[in-house]
Amino acid sequence: MHNLKNKKLFLLDMDGTIYLDNDLFDGTLEFLEHVKKIGGRYIFLTNNSSKSVDKYIEKLGSLGIESCEDDFLTSTNATVIYLQKRNYKKIYASGTASFREQLSDAGLPVTDTLSDDIDCLCMGNDTELTFKKLEDACILLGRGVDYIATNPDWVCPTWYGYVPDCGAVCEMLFRATKRRPKFIGKPEPDMAIMAMEKTGFKPEETALMGDRLYTDIACGQNAGITTVFVLSGEGTLEDIETSEAKPSCIYSNIREVYEDIK
Repeated sequence: MHNLKNKKLFLLDMDGTIYLDNDLFDGTLEFLEHVKKIGGRYIFLTNNSSKSVDKYIEKLGSLGIESCEDDFLTSTNATVIYLQKRNYKKIYASGTASFREQLSDAGLPVTDTLSDDIDCLCMGNDTELTFKKLEDACILLGRGVDYIATNPDWVCPTWYGYVPDCGAVCEMLFRATKRRPKFIGKPEPDMAIMAMEKTGFKPEETALMGDRLYTDIACGQNAGITTVFVLSGEGTLEDIETSEAKPSCIYSNIREVYEDIK
């Protein structure tokens, strides 16, 4: 078991880690207060690209957590940086209206209408998915456009179970087109590295906490930092046996983590 008491920067997944849908997990507020008390920082890392940071600030506020834009890094943030390094003429953004707005506000040439000059398809977690979007994606992939996706998560947790996430939709498109995207968010290390650069903390001072082995834990492992696997969301102990990503430590929930580090 790694010693978490010497960690100063905690990179926190949200859904399944600090809350589930609209229910804040017991121990979350105490944990966040403790991190601030020891002079540390926490950054919320999420692969969910369906909401803007403003919406997350609003959501956390409704759960009793005060936050600001500086407290978040999303897969959309990382995707924007990736896309800005390339000179696409037009990007078909298949996602929520909020997702398209975030890309557009970053100065990217975004559309949700099929046309001949599109040279990139960018998929996000789409809670507004329609068959028309799937059809447009198949047409574009058949043309050979570049194919980017914000995150590979199979499912997104809700109070009643799980719903398909970006990775599941991309798998459906693979069955139709035989093409897979370049995924940007976790498990790629970029978001964790960006968080450390942003806050000035070193890898040995940093821990990433999440409930998914194949995204959260793999991201931390790829970034060379301590990983904390919590069993309050999607992942189970049985999953560890078959997973390539192995957590540094395992806890039942964030309450248990807090009790260990306080």
